[in-house]
Amino acid sequence: MDYESLAEFMEEIKNDGELVRISTEVDPVLEITEITDRISKAGGPALFFEKVKGSAMPVVINLLGSEKRMCRALGIGAFEEMADRIAALVKPEVPSNWMDKLKLVPQLAQLANMPPKIVRSGPCQQVVKVGSDVDLNELPIIQCWPEDAGRFITFGQVFTRSLESGHRNVGMYRLQLLDRNTTAMHWHMHHDGAQHYLEYKERGERMPIAVSLGGDPIFPYMATAPLPPNTDECLFGGFLRGKSVELVKCRSIDMEVPASAEIVIEGYLDPNEDLITEGPFGDHTGFYSLEDQFPVFHVTAVTHRSNPVYPTTIVGKPPMEDYYMGKATERIFLPLIKMFIPEVVDYDLPIFGVFHNFVFVSIKKTYPHQARKVMSAIWGLGQMMFSKIIVVVDSHVDVHDHNQVWFHVGANVDPRRDTVIVDGPMDILDHATPFCGSGSKIGIDARSEEHTSELQSH
Repeated sequence: MDYESLAEFMEEIKNDGELVRISTEVDPVLEITEITDRISKAGGPALFFEKVKGSAMPVVINLLGSEKRMCRALGIGAFEEMADRIAALVKPEVPSNWMDKLKLVPQLAQLANMPPKIVRSGPCQQVVKVGSDVDLNELPIIQCWPEDAGRFITFGQVFTRSLESGHRNVGMYRLQLLDRNTTAMHWHMHHDGAQHYLEYKERGERMPIAVSLGGDPIFPYMATAPLPPNTDECLFGGFLRGKSVELVKCRSIDMEVPASAEIVIEGYLDPNEDLITEGPFGDHTGFYSLEDQFPVFHVTAVTHRSNPVYPTTIVGKPPMEDYYMGKATERIFLPLIKMFIPEVVDYDLPIFGVFHNFVFVSIKKTYPHQARKVMSAIWGLGQMMFSKIIVVVDSHVDVHDHNQVWFHVGANVDPRRDTVIVDGPMDILDHATPFCGSGSKIGIDARSEEHTSELQSH
């Protein structure tokens, strides 16, 4: 399914009973979150708030907050369908005859359609406000939790470009509203956007940034996918959709954004400017991330559709919308994990691990200490480096049955023999670390095969 607009996706999930329209006026400060939190925890539908206090724009939230809606956004019936497509790309079968070669043609044609395409105009610029006409207060920006520092844009795709290589990056970073034309730009030191900022800071040049909201529901997912550095998220979005992502040039900065977006915020960071205090903010860990120093984002233009819908999200103790986005990544990227770590059979990021605290992985063992090799490989694999507790089990163990995994930990593990503790980079949001972004992690070998043979062989 190809979605030309957010409205198309909303209409489709509404017809499936997956979206509820709410006509009663709601407050963007805390009330939207209070309602959405209960609905998310109950596995409920997306919510479309038609009347939001202080804004003419309606709000949609929890769009991707179920496996069914996440799959619908990706245009698939199950996550495994997309995983199979990726597996075919990373490990294609060598054609043995002319008929097999013909079968490869559609796949090669799909690859040719992936690169993003620049178009002359798009619905995202039906209304253009620049300079003194810019007022971010017109957007129904929400305050999520009582101790938050204020109102935050939470579901924007942030477009940056490397000053050195010219590579585009699309990330999802929160922005704290400061006044009518400035926000704080929150990103962690490991993020590509933050690395691009350091390039501009080194040269003392202003950094152009665009924030896109809405459009094809594939956009927020592609912005969160753990892609290798210098991989264009728009290229990945084209692969997911099977069609090029159409981009349009911004009006006030040198940047391109999705033509089908609902709202686009254009602006810049000045690296010569002092950082500003941002946060605290109630985060996906279930705890508040503390205040810290971040750059100021100066808004030079806001463009939008003639009747825009403002998409947003809340994060907190799972399950919430981001959990289903993370589960999609877990399933879709399994073929890539297997490519880099061939002995892996399956893995699971359990809901109580909030993405980085736990990894359960099953392997096929063929030599001594292979479990430790797998742990080291996981800690060296992109954002998997943040994994705090890795549990390795035998290939026959269902890693998605968490009680089964813990049974094997209790039954098979000798703590001194079967654990390894290392130091390394940690998720910035892990408040248990002794230092910000740095701490220890543990690997647990919970396989049931006899360890005595390994000890005797050494």
